[in-house]
Amino acid sequence: MSDKIFKDAQGHMEKALEAFQREVSKMRTGRASLNLLDDIRVEYYGQYLPLNQVATLGVPEPRMIMVTPWESNIIPAIEKAIEKANIGLNPVNDGKAIRLPIPTLTEERRRDFVKMLKSHGEESRVAIRQSRREALDVAKKLEKEGKMTEDDSKKLSTQIQKLTDDFVAKIDAVVANKEKEILQV
Repeated sequence: MSDKIFKDAQGHMEKALEAFQREVSKMRTGRASLNLLDDIRVEYYGQYLPLNQVATLGVPEPRMIMVTPWESNIIPAIEKAIEKANIGLNPVNDGKAIRLPIPTLTEERRRDFVKMLKSHGEESRVAIRQSRREALDVAKKLEKEGKMTEDDSKKLSTQIQKLTDDFVAKIDAVVANKEKEILQV
């Protein structure tokens, strides 16, 4: 019984960490990253498809993303989708491909990104602590019903606290690395 509670808590914490890492990977740092384009969908023959399914994406330079469509007639639709995504990039069409120069971030903008990063980090820590609370509540309920001994409940509580501390430390490490990356000029 305690294994199931532990595994459930661990699963919830892993999902919170993965969601946070996905969110952080999309944050602009002044360097080219294909993650910036993850949410862009392009209209292609009446359907909206992810950009990476209609074009080849590459990073030829540290401050440039290159989008090379598989069909040249889709270039205007890709440009429109990038502009509509409002990610702060201005597409440059050269007829065969679209170049996306990554503008340098101002000091003020960098600090805004760091604030946003720390806010997302705190939200993720709260989600992890919520998972801990739910698991501990289930353990206490089972203990009151007589389905779990007090010793097992305390042991599980200790394991879940250690798990929580590990996941919070992982989030703190992601925040520290991304903050360093954002503030690096």
